[in-house]
Amino acid sequence: MIARMWEVRASRSGFDELLSWVCDVAVPQLEVLPSHVSSEVYSSTDLRIVVISRWRNTPEELPAPPAELVARSPHVWDFTPVDR
Repeated sequence: MIARMWEVRASRSGFDELLSWVCDVAVPQLEVLPSHVSSEVYSSTDLRIVVISRWRNTPEELPAPPAELVARSPHVWDFTPVDR
């Protein structure tokens, strides 16, 4: 299992539209892929949106967000579970 964290900061005027794009366009494109397990979307008061997706193997990329809605490019990190 691989967990991918995708995080983007919205522009001041683009937060609501970017959040809608993430929920209505980007995440649904992942959810139909065979290796996709699940996805969760989070938002914060400082205009950040985070998607955590879980994959059976190599994660797929989210599509690039509309440039006019973001304050900076998305950052992406992959994580694997730790046996403890």
